[in-house]
Amino acid sequence: MSDAYCSDCKRQTEVVFDHSAGDTVCSECGLVLESHSIDETSEWRTFANESGDNDPVRVGGPTNPLLTDGGLSTVIAKPNGATGEFLSSSLGRWQNRGSNPDRGLILAFKTIATMSDRLGLVATIKDRANEIYKRVEDQKSSRGRNQDALLAACLYIACRQEDKPRTVKEICSVANGATKKEIGRAKEYIVKQLGLENGQSVEMGTIHAGDFMRRFCSNLGMTNQAVKAAQEAVTKSEEFDIRRSPISIAAAVIYIITQLSDDKKPLKDISVATGVAEGTIRNSYKDLYPHVSKIIPSWYAKEEDLKNLCSP
Repeated sequence: MSDAYCSDCKRQTEVVFDHSAGDTVCSECGLVLESHSIDETSEWRTFANESGDNDPVRVGGPTNPLLTDGGLSTVIAKPNGATGEFLSSSLGRWQNRGSNPDRGLILAFKTIATMSDRLGLVATIKDRANEIYKRVEDQKSSRGRNQDALLAACLYIACRQEDKPRTVKEICSVANGATKKEIGRAKEYIVKQLGLENGQSVEMGTIHAGDFMRRFCSNLGMTNQAVKAAQEAVTKSEEFDIRRSPISIAAAVIYIITQLSDDKKPLKDISVATGVAEGTIRNSYKDLYPHVSKIIPSWYAKEEDLKNLCSP
């Protein structure tokens, strides 16, 4: 109930809204103040099958400009009941006779969406991966290639281009069996094809060790202070000529930070959280060790603490 001015009562009174008739009625004198008003709230109606699907959504999904019909084509569902079986069989046959040119694209987009959800990626990355795959598919040259690896490579490139990179190992974990080598080959193939299409090299975005730091630290359950120190340290490490991959440098910095804290993490846990082999972390630590005094923030560790670090 809310208040409104009633012309009969000559003052503000409480009004009642009759949803079925769309009338606004004065609660004191019964005067209809407004009639046939539009109810803008949700209808909460469902046209889904009665097979346990109680989703109260009335409309379909959003339009997809990457599909021929914008993603607004009609698909005849299988109704319930005996007559429904007859209608379903007849209409289903007619529907299957018409070839849908976007059937392969729809399946590919669903796979990319599933991988994105499992990695917790935002919608912009998923849309970029869909766009990359559509451009490759339009060239009609991907026939016979490993589809899972191709889709995973599209997602990897999209992450790079949106400045939210993921490691190949992370992409591989959701790639339906595609190996790192297959994803790497697919990535090179896509970059080559897009380069031929545009006549120039594809911008992939630069990977920095700091891009992975917060996620790796979160996987290890590190404190906010340790995370802040690790981020500062990995930024300073870029000033030195350390010829290691950004992921390896990130893992080595995390190892140093945890060794300087009360909550020390074993090398095995860091290896699992970052996806970097223990031997690679040791070698990266060996390269970082001479610069530790300049990399680690002074507010986080004193010089005496740095001397207590084990020498590589």
